[in-house]
Amino acid sequence: MQNIDLICVGKLNAKYFAEGVAEYQKRLAAFASFRIVELPEEKIEEKNASDAVVKKALDKEGRAILGSVRRGAAIVALCIEGKQISSEELAQFLADRANSGAGDVAFVIGSSHGLSDEVKRAAALRFSMGRITMPHQLARLVLTEQIYRACTINAGMKYHK
Repeated sequence: MQNIDLICVGKLNAKYFAEGVAEYQKRLAAFASFRIVELPEEKIEEKNASDAVVKKALDKEGRAILGSVRRGAAIVALCIEGKQISSEELAQFLADRANSGAGDVAFVIGSSHGLSDEVKRAAALRFSMGRITMPHQLARLVLTEQIYRACTINAGMKYHK
């Protein structure tokens, strides 16, 4: 069974997001070993922090992210400059990984400041959910649903219409 991880910087605080993510996490159990890894966000005290201060925080978060990725897993970094792909293309990416014998995938959602350059460089895919800005908690819910949708597409189920 394919291991699919969702590595997130920050916690789900809103009950309605947590319930939605939990529902898709439960559904995903039929298709993959799916786990969510929550890492702490680095605190930046200054309201108008310099680029150097933000970079230092991102680098620390990046080391924690990379340390949480399973050995051999393909990293999918969610970032605004990433490629926009369809649900079918995401399904094909997961299927290609599963069929390659090195099927593990780690999706990564960074902090409110983004992702470190090191994580982006390590990514097999830089993925953007569009040009809109959304809260990270909502992004986690949407991404979890899209992973579930991709799995149902690969299984030939009718969930994807």
